Amino acid sequence: MILPYLPRFVCISLAAFFLLHLALGTLVSLIARPAVRLGERIRPHVAARCLLVLRLLPAIGAAFIVMAVCLPSYLWLEPDAPTERVGFGCLAVALLGVAMWGLSLARGLRAAAGSRHFLMRCQRAGRPTRLPGQPSEAWIVDGAAPLVALGGIVHPRLIVSRGVLSALTAEQLAAAVRHERAHWTSRDNLKRLLILLTPGILPFSGGSRTLERGWRKFAEWAADDRAVAGSARRSFALAAALVRVARISAGPAAQAPLASMLLEEADQLAARVERLLRAAPSSPRSVGPRPVLALSAMLLMAGSLAVAILQPSALYSVHLALEHLVE
Repeated sequence: MILPYLPRFVCISLAAFFLLHLALGTLVSLIARPAVRLGERIRPHVAARCLLVLRLLPAIGAAFIVMAVCLPSYLWLEPDAPTERVGFGCLAVALLGVAMWGLSLARGLRAAAGSRHFLMRCQRAGRPTRLPGQPSEAWIVDGAAPLVALGGIVHPRLIVSRGVLSALTAEQLAAAVRHERAHWTSRDNLKRLLILLTPGILPFSGGSRTLERGWRKFAEWAADDRAVAGSARRSFALAAALVRVARISAGPAAQAPLASMLLEEADQLAARVERLLRAAPSSPRSVGPRPVLALSAMLLMAGSLAVAILQPSALYSVHLALEHLVE
């Protein structure tokens, strides 16, 4: 197929992204289960961050290589020919890249629309009320389904059903609310959106499911730790709240992909309660300047890699690989 200069560049970029994403995603899939097992031995908030980085790594890494390596080599070494032939193999791989991004964007937009509908439904069915000892209002909703959730991304809202208010003691309710506010502090709903917007390993596969499930588990554990802050009394109160909410649940919990639920996955109930009762989880310590140092180190490594790759000999090698891809 004959394509002009700019469409040819777009086609090559999409094909290169798909192949790089496939390679990085396959590597991440091989270490996903060991990473989740390793996460059980370290602090939950650290484990959640590591699994989130692994989940986003294939897309971010592939996009970085395309923009930092493929783009300069193409613009510098590709002759500005009006038209050039592009092989059907390259076109097919580029279409797979389009399908990958299309499915991810559709999934993210569908989740955003579903969460917006969930919040609007809760607001229609409830009213804002300031709970005792809480700094901001919560939406108290009527309905049979027990609900303690944090919905929204930019301006998250705490949502509590009237049945939960009746079933929990004041101490248990305070522990449950602290759990949801821990999700607020960690921006977990925004992380959920990033995960949904990030392509999977293949357009029609669920190769990242292990990392996503592991991240959700450790995010809940980390929120439990922040909620109890090392207090045995708060730990027992949160465990009791989880059990009571599970007992009054008549069916599946309300689904909102971008909302953090107190009891989102029922199969994790036993593990969370056992962990809370075994010993009061310690509150995550302030990590001080370490995130800044880690980010600086990553940027330094990326800059050094870019400088090394952008050497003329490296760009020639990349351009030669792109020429083979086009054919």
